[in-house]
Amino acid sequence: MACDNTYSSEELDAIKHSIEIMNKQDQIEILKLLSKYLCKLNENKSGIFVNMSFLSNDILDQMKKYIEYTQEKATNLATLEYQKEEFKKSLLDEKEDKDNSTVSYSAIHS
Repeated sequence: MACDNTYSSEELDAIKHSIEIMNKQDQIEILKLLSKYLCKLNENKSGIFVNMSFLSNDILDQMKKYIEYTQEKATNLATLEYQKEEFKKSLLDEKEDKDNSTVSYSAIHS
């Protein structure tokens, strides 16, 4: 009783891997998406399992879209963190330059 999805087993494995490495909150969002479509979920002490070969293209497309969103969000966050650190270094260097500068008495009264 397979669904009519056109995803290859490699594509399904890639989706599965992407979900496995997500943080818990993003995994919960995927679970909500599956629950919304009343997908059959199997749960045991190791986690929740879904036979992705039975999912429709619609559901798989939405899952891929969410995965792309989370990856873009992670990239943007990493960029912002890098920019923040560079800005912090720049400010510290600037402060250090000001602290190390000497002012001569003649320069003040000239």
